Amino acid sequence: MLVIVKITFFLLFFIVSTKAFENPKVKINNFFIQKYEVTISEFSNFANKTNFKTEAEKQGFGYEYGAGWEKRKNWNYKTPYGKNPESLTEPVVHVSYFEAEQYCKFINGRLPSFEEWSTAAYTQVLDSKVFEKNKTYVYPSGDRAEKMNSTDLLAYRKHYDVLKLPEGINGLVAMGGNVWEWTKDRKDNSALTAGSSWWYSSSNTTKSGAQFKAADFYAIYVGFRCAFEK
Repeated sequence: MLVIVKITFFLLFFIVSTKAFENPKVKINNFFIQKYEVTISEFSNFANKTNFKTEAEKQGFGYEYGAGWEKRKNWNYKTPYGKNPESLTEPVVHVSYFEAEQYCKFINGRLPSFEEWSTAAYTQVLDSKVFEKNKTYVYPSGDRAEKMNSTDLLAYRKHYDVLKLPEGINGLVAMGGNVWEWTKDRKDNSALTAGSSWWYSSSNTTKSGAQFKAADFYAIYVGFRCAFEK
């Protein structure tokens, strides 16, 4: 009986949460970008409405780095670590470049180019009481690496609820650390990811720390956010 009650509660919480969360758009020069990484709640709403299944769900496993890339049974965006997430406003992970692209199209957006992503992450475009306008910083947190979910800073040892992380440049959240983010930049069968993840140190959150990954790759460390023309 207790198990049934817990499952029922989670399902009700899941349904309410997928409807309740809205990810604000922030205007950066001539485009908009989401304030937060796309969350489990948002992606679930898309999947429910379109009957979409990720490759991680179809294959029955996600990836984590151990002795090389290791398969983890039942790890997917719904159950990132093989069990229900602590919060549905954690970033969605275990999604490939192509799956991220499909989600952004569904909400009339697209993946940001790396140049757009970098401008939003490192150059203070908006008026601010914290950061100097029009200045380009080294980190998404400013001149110094601080208050980012990286192994040497906040060190949560996993990705974290985006609503509980601090704002950085342009009021954006988790542009450094938490999870790598897909951009639309491609090279052969790879796509560029930016911002680093919780598994890396803060040194990887600089612009030069961006990494190409196979576009069909998915893992516990990779998520995304969308950009818009308006």
